[in-house]
Amino acid sequence: MKKPGKLAGFLVAALVAVPSFVYASSPSSTLSPLEQKVRHELNMLPYYGVFDYLSFRVQGDKVTLFGEVAQPVLKLDAEYAVKHIEGVRQVDSQIEVLPLSPNDNRIRFQTYRAIYGYGPLNRYALPTHPSIHIIVKNGDVTLKGVVANTMDRNMAYTRADSVPGVFSVKNELTIEQS
Repeated sequence: MKKPGKLAGFLVAALVAVPSFVYASSPSSTLSPLEQKVRHELNMLPYYGVFDYLSFRVQGDKVTLFGEVAQPVLKLDAEYAVKHIEGVRQVDSQIEVLPLSPNDNRIRFQTYRAIYGYGPLNRYALPTHPSIHIIVKNGDVTLKGVVANTMDRNMAYTRADSVPGVFSVKNELTIEQS
């Protein structure tokens, strides 16, 4: 019988990876019931992926949505999902729809392969919503999300910056709080 080795350690690391969805002002352990519902509904959106980034803020019965999406339908789906949550009276959508561009799409996929195809970073691709989001707008790349440490943050930046055709890379990845 084979004893657990590197693969078991890799799977454990993947299972404890931080979810990618971000709440605008406080950690998930302090979310109110309404905030938890909003978070859940946004995470359940079928087209929400690695090339999109959503966040929100709840003030009373008003929900403000933030972020960038690669497909216009995702913005509409997010607004619709949140509007139908019990206790939400108003939704202010500040979600930006990124320009549709074949060059940006090429950069998205090449950046995805550069980051998630790289051994030390591929563990971030395993959760349902990968924790490193790749936002591309007119050839400029912004990395958003959460990583485990500074080295992973710097590696993701370096890998994204090496993609041909990228004009600039902005690294907005945050370090997981223990």
